[in-house]
Amino acid sequence: MADWLDSIEARNKAQAKYDKSHTAGFYMKLNTRTDSDIIRWLWGQPSKQGAIKRLIRDEISRKSAGL
Repeated sequence: MADWLDSIEARNKAQAKYDKSHTAGFYMKLNTRTDSDIIRWLWGQPSKQGAIKRLIRDEISRKSAGL
């Protein structure tokens, strides 16, 4: 059993090291009264992160195309 726990701990350490070097996190606070349309839309998405990334990338494309 100790080997199993050691492997979980090693995997967690490796993941934390990777995350520190290769990822960034962002927090967004939404108001349930004024942002309820956004909240409802996000809850309807199969991947909230994917939906937000797609919207941002679409905006980047529009800006770079000069629109």
